[in-house]
Amino acid sequence: MPSFDTVSEANMEEVKNAINQVNKVVTNRFDLKGTSAKVELKDKEREIILFGDSEFHLDQIMVEVTQTLGKRSVDVRFLDKGDVEKIGGDKVKQVLKVKNGIQTEDAKKIVKAIKDSKMKVQASIQGDSVRVTGAKRDDLQSAMALLRKEIKDLPLEFNNFRD
Repeated sequence: MPSFDTVSEANMEEVKNAINQVNKVVTNRFDLKGTSAKVELKDKEREIILFGDSEFHLDQIMVEVTQTLGKRSVDVRFLDKGDVEKIGGDKVKQVLKVKNGIQTEDAKKIVKAIKDSKMKVQASIQGDSVRVTGAKRDDLQSAMALLRKEIKDLPLEFNNFRD
């Protein structure tokens, strides 16, 4: 029986390359030169940490991060912004979490969208992904089109397509 998996995973290699590129831009940028502005990536926790002398610097670094991720075709919807924290003196930091996997409530929303469409496919939650099965390949392709149209707030990918 044909099936595919609906997942939401960021390409961490591209994120790592984007952060390295942002650090080069920040160190050479005129308005950020000589400041403590920098970006760190904690790969294990999937966190991007922005450092700056003021909230203005954090905003400028955030613009660079989103532009660079966009150029490297990493969806910005993967980023979950944290609060701005003071870390001593006049220095501030902000933590951005890189989301991985589909949360339970989002998975339920995907399953509900498929069931409400009355298509001849079934959706089931499998950990941090949603498996969609159907009798015909065309039904699965129309289910993919439906999810792309209906679920706008999640960066969805479709993989593990089996015939």
